[in-house]
Amino acid sequence: MIAICVLTMLCVGCHDTRQQKGMASESDSDTAVFVETVTDSTVYGTCGEATSMHTLQLITDMGDTLFYSMMVEEDADIQGGLLAGDRMAVIGKGSTDGLVATRVINLTTLMGKWTSLDKNFEILEGGVVESNVQVETNPWTSWKILNGQLLLNADTFTINVLGADSLYIENDQGIFTYKRQK
Repeated sequence: MIAICVLTMLCVGCHDTRQQKGMASESDSDTAVFVETVTDSTVYGTCGEATSMHTLQLITDMGDTLFYSMMVEEDADIQGGLLAGDRMAVIGKGSTDGLVATRVINLTTLMGKWTSLDKNFEILEGGVVESNVQVETNPWTSWKILNGQLLLNADTFTINVLGADSLYIENDQGIFTYKRQK
């Protein structure tokens, strides 16, 4: 009797979950393909004139005006500064007091020409990256922000520092530093 219960529990627990995780089953094709859909929680817009030291006014791309609290002691990560009229990418969360920004990336500051020992590229509007090194083996050609991360082609980076003249990005390969080219 116990053996039947254990066998039943094993059969129920061992069903094929590949369909639930976005994995195609063997019958769908000869090769299983992982299909990952990621929802972007980033809110995009323009930094408003009512932005202050602890409050970000964001006029969203949809035309809504949102106010985010930004408290450094609550681990708000603000990269690239806050200047009225600049394009922003904001990751936030709701709280009992309203919206709280956990990560803010100034897209206007991110755009421009960046250089290091082995890379020389320009981040342009519209998700385009132009490489200025002709012999580069894997030049970046596109960019976007996804859930507070910088995607350059298929490479995902965390922006550790974004300033007027410096960009530090990090992934599992290491930390990469760039300076702004004038």
